[in-house]
Parts: sequence; C-alpha cells; structure tokens
Amino acid sequence: MQEENHLLQERVNLFDGISMVAGAMIGSGIFIVSADIARTVGSPGWLMVVWLITGIITVIGALSYGELASMMPKVGGQYVYLREAYHPLIGFLFGWTTFLVIQCGSIAAVAVAFAKFSGVLFPWISEQNILLQIGPLKINSTMVIAIALICTLWVYCNRLFSY
Repeated sequence: MQEENHLLQERVNLFDGISMVAGAMIGSGIFIVSADIARTVGSPGWLMVVWLITGIITVIGALSYGELASMMPKVGGQYVYLREAYHPLIGFLFGWTTFLVIQCGSIAAVAVAFAKFSGVLFPWISEQNILLQIGPLKINSTMVIAIALICTLWVYCNRLFSY
C-alpha cells in the first residue's frame, strides 16, 4: 500500500511545473499560432511585441495559480479552485468541459499541426493527398497521420500508467 502512495505523490515540483507549461506553450502556442499572428500583425517587430505582451500575461497567470496553489494545496487544480470559490456544480461543469472539449480540442490541434509539419520532411503527407473520398467526406494523409499519432500516444500512455 505504501508503494502505491509513493507512485502517486500529491505535488508538482518546479521541474514538473516548468515542463508542463513549456510543453503546452511549445505544442500549441509557438508552432500553431505564430504564423497566424505574423500574418495579422504584418512585421517581425510587431510579432515580438505580441509575444512580449502575451509572455507577461502568462507570467501573471502563472503567479496567480501559484498563489492559489499555496492557499489551497489540494489535488485537482482549477477544479478545486472553482469548486471552493463558486460552487461544486461550477467545478463539476468545468471538469467535464475540460475532459470533453478543451483537452480533446488541444490534443487534436497539436496532432494536426504535427502532421502538417511532418509534410515538410515527408512530401506525401499533404492535405492535397486524398486517400479516401466518400461523398463529401475526404480523408487525406494529414488526417491519417494526426489520427495515428493520437492513437499511438493513447496506447503508450495506457501502457505507461496502467497499474
């Protein structure tokens, strides 16, 4: 029984926290959003200004979460904060929304970005490379790579975290 408790520690150290934030920023922020921001603002200088402003906002958010975590050192993160601050129903709805929409959308966006960038190394991975067409539904090689990536990571995580 003590061994199980050792595996599931109720804390995040500095390295873990930095790794999670860096992974989210690199995965979704830098690779997916930068091109759209650059097209919108029109110059590299303005792009750097936007990155500076969003970096400051991100640090303020991180400090806010750090303060909340020190005030409520419980497992559950945002769910706990919303449950304690507003109502258990708000925490419950946030948890299910995160599970069904937010995380799924983020995972899909990162997988599609990975597949599109893989097309630079492997030219056959392209949105123009239609593999299957059934009526208006078109399945291209980018979609197949994104789906394969999600399935591969799902299987790997299930094996890694199965007890």
